[in-house]
Amino acid sequence: MNRAESIERNPMRYVWFTALYNARAYYPILAILFLDLGLTLDQYVLLNFVWAASIFLFEVPSGALADTLGRKNLLVTASILMIAEMSCLLLAPKDGGWLLVGLCIANRFLSGLSEATASGADEALAYDSLPETERETAWDKILATSMRYRSVGFVVAMILGGLLYDPSFINQLLPEKLHLSATLAHRLPIGLVLIQAIACLCITLRMVEPSIHHSEGISKACRNAVKLTLQTAKWVFTTPTTRMIIIIGLSIDAVVRNFATINSSYYRMIHLPEWTYGFIGAALGLLGYVVPTIAEKLNQRYSTLSNLGIISCIALIGLIGIVSANTIWCLLPAMLLMTTLGYLSFTMSRALNRATDSSKRATVLSVKGLAFNLAYGSFGLGFSLLLAANPPSPIGNNSLQNALFWQVPFFSLITTILTLRGKTILMKHGHDTNQ
Repeated sequence: MNRAESIERNPMRYVWFTALYNARAYYPILAILFLDLGLTLDQYVLLNFVWAASIFLFEVPSGALADTLGRKNLLVTASILMIAEMSCLLLAPKDGGWLLVGLCIANRFLSGLSEATASGADEALAYDSLPETERETAWDKILATSMRYRSVGFVVAMILGGLLYDPSFINQLLPEKLHLSATLAHRLPIGLVLIQAIACLCITLRMVEPSIHHSEGISKACRNAVKLTLQTAKWVFTTPTTRMIIIIGLSIDAVVRNFATINSSYYRMIHLPEWTYGFIGAALGLLGYVVPTIAEKLNQRYSTLSNLGIISCIALIGLIGIVSANTIWCLLPAMLLMTTLGYLSFTMSRALNRATDSSKRATVLSVKGLAFNLAYGSFGLGFSLLLAANPPSPIGNNSLQNALFWQVPFFSLITTILTLRGKTILMKHGHDTNQ
């Protein structure tokens, strides 16, 4: 196979990579996985902080390094780090004291570093591998395909992870002599993800860099990365249309993603049995299979700003619908709310890839990821303070319910102001990055 033919296969390699990389069987049992190993709740909170800090520190530098050292090199590195993080969990001894804590911290740090390394580099490599004459149309199809593959993988991971973690289910399928202990069964989802990590490494090793990068020392590459990061961040936040797209996007993402992280508490509040949580996640994955098709058609018909306005309206309907929290039917607006994340992801990726030059594409996507994570963390902090304050409201005394109520006017105000501001900027500059 010659170089040109191999480059043509990069987009589908990207599709398989992103599906295997993101569909992790331990997601539905992540918290109890660490607690069952012997960690305390305080230690688990520390692990989440380590994971977030790792992504925050390396998100942008990794994107810049991808644009200087090569996207393939960063994706291979991300796969190796994924293997390392899974190995840490497999080796972590149950109730192992400081050795357990150390391996779990290493797992979370490597996990964040791996995600930061892969972020932006995967999309940039796939996008630049498409023929220039039909790149924009082809990318819409690749993006939609990748989201469908991820959705299918997410459905399988949510169901399979929960079942593999339960020794009673596994032992029903095995002869009595081969029955597994709970400790061994709890490692099965981790082992499955380790196999996926090895598959990701094989896929990335077969990728071909679409453009030739100059060979240079690591110190020079790092200096170039820092320079490119500063230049790209300046470009992102001084270009009116791009800046407004990112700000509107992060204002939606922060609120919706915050709910996605507390959804199990909401499910408990509306009296759903806990065994249903994994299947709800699987149902969301199935919905995620349909969302890219709808997002593709809407993005082809309407401008980026219009699509962001549509997403805001859908999210607002979902936010209003979950406030009452007095019936299991509140699950429907909750699911509607979380499906907006896929629509938003498609819209943001399409707009930013079209607006960005190839030489800094991975860096721009990383800047976007960093901005989104900062907004998500800030809103999460504000939401937690709102829960603690437990202010009186017209709908009851439950602190979570009160917080859900007060985020509705906040979301309505901020998105309305930003959308109107975005319309003004669009009229002033006479174009949208989507058109």
